[in-house]
Amino acid sequence: WVMWFAVFINVVCTLLTPASAYWSIWAVVLMRVLEGIGGGVTFPAEHTLIASWAPPQERSTISSIIYAGTALGTVISMLMAGVLAEAYGWASIFYVMGGLSCIWLVLWIIFIADTPAQQPLIDQDERDYIISSIGNTGHGHGPQVIPWKAFFTSKPFYGILIAHICNNWGWYMLLIELPIYMNGVLKFAIKENAIYTATPFLTLWFFSITISKTLDTLRAKGVINTTQARKIATMFASVIPAICLFALCFIGCRKMAAVVIAVSIIISRLFQWRVLSKYFFNCSQGIGVTSIGAMFSGFLSNHIDLSNNYAGQ
Repeated sequence: WVMWFAVFINVVCTLLTPASAYWSIWAVVLMRVLEGIGGGVTFPAEHTLIASWAPPQERSTISSIIYAGTALGTVISMLMAGVLAEAYGWASIFYVMGGLSCIWLVLWIIFIADTPAQQPLIDQDERDYIISSIGNTGHGHGPQVIPWKAFFTSKPFYGILIAHICNNWGWYMLLIELPIYMNGVLKFAIKENAIYTATPFLTLWFFSITISKTLDTLRAKGVINTTQARKIATMFASVIPAICLFALCFIGCRKMAAVVIAVSIIISRLFQWRVLSKYFFNCSQGIGVTSIGAMFSGFLSNHIDLSNNYAGQ
């Protein structure tokens, strides 16, 4: 229900955004603040559900399938947004997205249960397998007293905290700034911009599931342990995007130099460099965004590894 109400808040605010925009900019800001409040509890809610449902040996794969929905949703929404904005205006984006999310709210009530023991739509063998795999410590609901001191004196906790903050900063910067850069600097049209911007998030979705399954397989064979799997995934999600962002910084500088040189030489050279810079930018953005997908089987899954009972706290 925490997850349901979080999405419900976002649905209501999404549907009210066009009217708020016509009324006052501060009304739009309020809608965004409320959406942030709703969105802020979605991952903790998902942590708790995964802790209650995912057997430890399958946790990377299951977590990635669930968390990677954010990437797949980004792909679908970006493509739809480009088409809707061009055909029906920007307000249609909010009405269509909000309307589709209303369907999700109904389906969630019908199909989702907190624990396998409460889910009537699975057979007994599956229910017994999940419960026996997770054990008594995996129910995802801790005691009433939360050990705050243990949290803030735990080195692994700070490891997750730093990784989560840094990775989210990069994730949302790319999510927000890429469309602006594609349109403002590289001069892609709205619909074309949506396609180029959405593509890396689609590859992110495939990559996140692939690497999670690979890491789970290696763990099952004893090649690596859980800690090593989480560190490998987090390394992919942090180091490679950082390298790509640095590369984009240098491309920006060289592009300006190329423009100056091209003015004094030939116009066609400028055109060729613009094409090359767009290609390189798309490759860098694609590799960078795709690699971030490893975070789902990295530090995000590690919340549950460290403490099933407090994964959602």
